[in-house]
Amino acid sequence: EADLLAAIRSGQIAGATLDVFTTEPLPADHPFWSDPRIVISPHVASPTLARSAAARVIEGIRRAEAGEALQHVVDRRRGY
Repeated sequence: EADLLAAIRSGQIAGATLDVFTTEPLPADHPFWSDPRIVISPHVASPTLARSAAARVIEGIRRAEAGEALQHVVDRRRGY
């Protein structure tokens, strides 16, 4: 994690999307939470059906392009 932070801060890599951490759950004061170049996905697993997942992605794109409110938006202040 320290090496990843150093690589992001130096510009060696642009950012990261992460799901698993050395300490689970990720502590509230961990620097990953405050770096806008790091995306933290919820650590949940479930079966994904291609048809329903594709429909949600298409709807999200449609809403974004139409300037409408997006669904299922992560609230970083709440942590999910």
